Order: sequence, then C-alpha cells, then structure tokens
Amino acid sequence: MRKPFLIAALGLAASPAAAEDLVQVYRDALRYDATYAAARFTLEAGRERLPQARALLLPALNLSANAQQSRIDVRSQDPVASPSFVRSPNSLGYTLTFSQPIFRPQSAAQIDQAHYQVRQAEATFAQAAQDLGVRVAQAYFDVLAAQDTLGLVGAQKAAISEQLAQAKRNFEVGTATITDTHEAQARYDLILAQEIAAQNDLENRRRSLQLITGKEYQRLSPLRGQVRLAPPNPTDMQAWVQLAEKQSYAVQIQEAITEVANFETRRARAGHLPTVDVVATFGQSTDSSTAQTAIGRDTTNGTLGLQFNVPLYQGGAITSREREAAANYNRAREDLNTARRTAALQTRQNYVSVLNGVAQIGALEQALLSSQSALESNRLGYEVGVRINIDVLNAQQQLFSTRRDLAVARYNTITNHLRLKAAAGSLREEDLEEVNRALEP
Repeated sequence: MRKPFLIAALGLAASPAAAEDLVQVYRDALRYDATYAAARFTLEAGRERLPQARALLLPALNLSANAQQSRIDVRSQDPVASPSFVRSPNSLGYTLTFSQPIFRPQSAAQIDQAHYQVRQAEATFAQAAQDLGVRVAQAYFDVLAAQDTLGLVGAQKAAISEQLAQAKRNFEVGTATITDTHEAQARYDLILAQEIAAQNDLENRRRSLQLITGKEYQRLSPLRGQVRLAPPNPTDMQAWVQLAEKQSYAVQIQEAITEVANFETRRARAGHLPTVDVVATFGQSTDSSTAQTAIGRDTTNGTLGLQFNVPLYQGGAITSREREAAANYNRAREDLNTARRTAALQTRQNYVSVLNGVAQIGALEQALLSSQSALESNRLGYEVGVRINIDVLNAQQQLFSTRRDLAVARYNTITNHLRLKAAAGSLREEDLEEVNRALEP
C-alpha cells in the first residue's frame, strides 16, 4: 500500500522561490488548525481513563480533622444536689482512614473497559490527523485550481481582445461585417464578468486555506506541467475494501466503542456481587472538658477489619442497569456493522473516482490537442474567409475550457487518491510528501 502512485513528469518550469509547497502548508496546519488541536487534547483526556480506573483497586488514605469549641451553661434547680456550672470545653482531633479493595468485580471490569476507551481516543486522534491531511490537500489544490481558472480567463480575455481588435480592423477595411465585431465585443464583456468571478473565487479559496493554517500564502507551488497519474496500487478494489473494513479508523473507533459497551454489561452484572475491603482507622482526640466532667482527656483509637457489602435489593435499579447495558451493547454491534459497510462504500467510491479520474485525464489530454488544432484551423479559415469570427471564438472557448477541466481533473484525482488511502486507514504524512514531489520545486 505504500508504493508511489505519482510518477514525476515533464515540464519543469521554475516557480518563485517564495512559493510554499504542500508539506510546508500541512506542517503549518499541524501547528494551527483548531480541529486538530482539539482532537489532540481529547486524546490526552481519553488517556486519563486508565489511571482513573486503576485507582479503584489501589489503596486509599484519607485524613479528617476537627476542632470544636462549645459553651455549656447548666442552671441547677437543686444546687445542693447538683450545683450550677458554666464550662467552655475545647475539642481537637484527627482520624486517618485506610482502605484497600480486596474483591471489587465492577472495578476490575472498569479497568478492562478503560483500555478500550484509550484505544478509542487514539483512533479518534489518528482519524483527525488523516482528515487534516485530506483537508489541507483539498484546500491547497482548490487554490491552485482557482489560480489556474483566473490565469486561463486572463489568457482567454487577451485572445478575445485580439480577436475583437482584428474584427474591428476587418470591418473598417470592409472585409468583415459589424456582426463579427458585436460577437467579439459580447464575448469580451462576458469574459470580464468571468474574470471578476474568478478573482472572487480565488480570494475565497485562499481564505479557506488560511482558516486551516493561519497563514496567507502569496504563492503556492503548482503541479508540474505534465504529470502521469497511475491507478491505485493494489489494482484490486476488493483488496482496498478488505483493508478498510479491517483498519479504517472509523471502524477502529466503533470497535473500541463496542468493547466498551461489552465491558459495561459486565460491570452491570457485577452489581449483584458482594465487595470486600480492608479498612483501618487511627485517630486521636483531645477534650479540655465535657458536659459530665471538668477534667480533660486524651483519646487514641485504632481499628482494623474487613468490610463486606452485598447488595440485596436496590429497588430493581441494578437489574434495570443490566438490561440497559445489554441494549447499548447490541446497538454498538449494529453501529459497528454500519461503520464497516460505510467504510467499504467510501472505499469503493474513492477507488472508482481515482480510476475514472485517470481515464478522464487521458481523454482531456487528447481533447486538449484536438482543441488546439481546431483553434489553429479556425483561425486560418477565418483569415482566408471560410470561417467566421464566431467559429474562432467558440474554438478559443473550447480550448480554454479543456485546459481548465484538465487541471481540475488532475487535482481531483490526487485528492481522491488521498481519500482512498484515508478510507483504508493508511494515509500518512509520507503520502503528502509523495504528492509534494509532483509539484514544481
């Protein structure tokens, strides 16, 4: 799955030294993109589930302390038998409590559950990293496509302007009608509107890329003049589908969720079982006096024993939680089936898109040669009088449309190939570096 799918091509036109390439833009996105940063913090939070679960079976030590001051005012009704008195006793004390779980089946199941919660968090983060790579590539090539469109519109405007000037000259010398001038003028006015739309689209695409990377790029390295895109490797669609069903991150996430639900059913069943803990306490207290005597005292006490708890009846809550956990587990299993089927569908769609893209590129390359020949023929025919001005304008329009469609087809095929690898869970930064080698240095 790691074999190159881009074969470097011809056309080595130099790009400006200040141009940024795909890998540089991707690394900017790694540092800036908020969605990716949020996924990283979600991973950090998810990893804490395991130490929290382990803590349930580890010793616990608690300290409690108290300080109390009271006032006791006793007015006796028989002073001879019991005199009246007023006391202000003070009380200070502390207690250390130690507990060590001996038998807690719910906590043991929770530790196993936490392992899969960590797996879920890691798979979610890995998927976020893949999604970032695809988003960066899509935004990057959207900018290039918008630049190509603007450049082609500018070239088409120059060609139409030349055709308009020629039509005016021919009309002045009487070799063409005013219709040719009007047709060329109409095309020129239309291309001006298209140029404004292309400029606006380019600005929007640049802002979309800036949203991911936090930077505004003056120049991006373009695709080489000629690239040859190969079909996916392996060429068997079913091999890609099997890979996606096995290691797609969406599937891995749902597998972890299913196991978490499975251990939740075990925890619910363990709610019927008893628990055993070792409990020890040690405390000291000092009283300056009491209500019974004015003599103070110091007290030290300690205990050590086993604490046994068994749930006899909780109003049916434990049984209800057991049924709830079982239903959630069955739902998670069905969601896992859905995740596998969705991964297989997306893989098939992306695989077909890559194949069709490669075929479309070949057809458009041939169409580009034909369109160039058609334009030259129409220009020659117009000069000798066997073609009219509208024929030349239509040929120009067809040539520039074919160039634009070819560029877009190349960009779409590259991004679809990245999506195919993402659907199979095999997209890495090395794949972006491979695409980067198809850009002009």
